[in-house]
Amino acid sequence: MTRASRSIVFPKDTDKIISYQSGIAFPKLPVRPVPMETMLEPTSRNPDDNVIVPHCHSFPYLYTKIRDCKTSNKDFALYASRILRILAEEAVGMVPSSPCSIQTPTNTTYAGMRALDDENSLCVVSILRAGDALMEAVRSVVPQAAVAKILIQRDESSEEKLPKLFYSKIPSDVNSRFCILCDPMLATGGSALCALSILIQEGQVPPDNIIFVCVVAAPEGIRAVHTRHPEVKIVTGAIDTGLNEDKYIVPGLGDFGDRWYNTTGGEKSEA
Repeated sequence: MTRASRSIVFPKDTDKIISYQSGIAFPKLPVRPVPMETMLEPTSRNPDDNVIVPHCHSFPYLYTKIRDCKTSNKDFALYASRILRILAEEAVGMVPSSPCSIQTPTNTTYAGMRALDDENSLCVVSILRAGDALMEAVRSVVPQAAVAKILIQRDESSEEKLPKLFYSKIPSDVNSRFCILCDPMLATGGSALCALSILIQEGQVPPDNIIFVCVVAAPEGIRAVHTRHPEVKIVTGAIDTGLNEDKYIVPGLGDFGDRWYNTTGGEKSEA
């Protein structure tokens, strides 16, 4: 008596798994129960409680694809978009919600959670231009959220690669909203701090109402942000080794904006 699943056979009363295609027998792996606490804990936290790295079994594969210098711009956008959606869902899920009870189709009461009124309570802030990719991922989850834009570029002529602010446009009521600040790369933290100063000082947004989302972060950038604004939450898919002498993240993935918009070889923007 056997049980088949596609090209794999699971013979009864044996410790082998046999492939239909090759006929090769492989040892069975032991079945280990997954503790309920593990299933209920979707994210891991850095020693700093305000740094959140989502758990996702696809991340090692997806990050390998977007880090690979041989990956085409088309494929980079494909695999990066999957990462962006996961990070967007994680960030949106951190916006406060309230308990509620609903009825399921089986006429059962379910104790769940209801999100705030996203149209009036959420603002997605993009640090141009690469931040637009993350911003659109968040808007695909919450299309009615307000949008703010901040244009910051890294000054390559300065030794510290300091950020330069060119433009900002934020809603007049941004201080009453939770803000998801989007920039795929957190390197020195310069751009993030510049954008945060606009939101906190000009927009009067409480720092603990801001969630910064990035694809890759360097420890130096995390320290820079939390030295100034420890209440700001950081959601990132990866924390890399650090910065090289040119202040770029290593191992990194290159310039996210250039690879996403197929302008490889253009002006660098990582900050």
